[in-house]
Amino acid sequence: MGVRLERLIASTREEVARRKQERPLSELEREAAARSGGRPFAEALSAPGTSLIAEHKRRSPSAGAIREGADLEQIGRAYERGGAAALSILTDERNFGGSLDDLRAARAASELPILRKDFTVDVYQLYEAKAAGADAVLLVVGALEPGELGLLHSEARALDLDALVEIHDEEELEAALEIDADVIGINNRNLEDFSVDISRTFELLVDIPAGKTVVSESGISTREQVEELEQVGVDAVLVGETLMRARDPEAAVRELTLREERAEGLESAEP
Repeated sequence: MGVRLERLIASTREEVARRKQERPLSELEREAAARSGGRPFAEALSAPGTSLIAEHKRRSPSAGAIREGADLEQIGRAYERGGAAALSILTDERNFGGSLDDLRAARAASELPILRKDFTVDVYQLYEAKAAGADAVLLVVGALEPGELGLLHSEARALDLDALVEIHDEEELEAALEIDADVIGINNRNLEDFSVDISRTFELLVDIPAGKTVVSESGISTREQVEELEQVGVDAVLVGETLMRARDPEAAVRELTLREERAEGLESAEP
């Protein structure tokens, strides 16, 4: 684990410990149990073509502020109109400027399945996610201690939450396959120096068995890249910064999803 990632994880563990003191797990368990009507995150990603997970991201440790004064409801609705298959909502406040309130707002504004994007290191966070209306959580293999990944994955399943299990190299892929992860995210960003190389997806994809849903994350900004990834069998892409910086987020999503061209193709194919 790189120094930067270690700092981010340490920060997350501190924040979770603080929230545990403020709000008991039993209270979250009651809220999570009352939450019904989950949306099919994994299923949405396995639709024909390459699906888009559109991310709401206020800032990042590497890029700083991304979109000042962003209206989450407006952006979430724009993503949905543009043809996104799911939303990813950053909820880490200290490093990314997000919150669980952002997740709740996204849930109210959109009908799309929602991924809680955070460093999930404690079962407590799974109950937070469920209670706030998330349909899926992120599990970063490189951020977890041995044994934590399997525990969090099985607990997420028990709560009817899908899990996007994120990997960066062969060793982490083995760990993801060992717990029989259904949705595997390949992060093209090196979490040690934050450099991005999309070829990481092509290199790791060849070792992922058929039947898994594969998501390519980070460094994707053009429709040409999406088409290349689709040709090799990637099921979905997760895009945040490109969409958050776009003057017209809806148009940016349409450009990446090729929604209008696909609709025209279907119409011309009708008898």
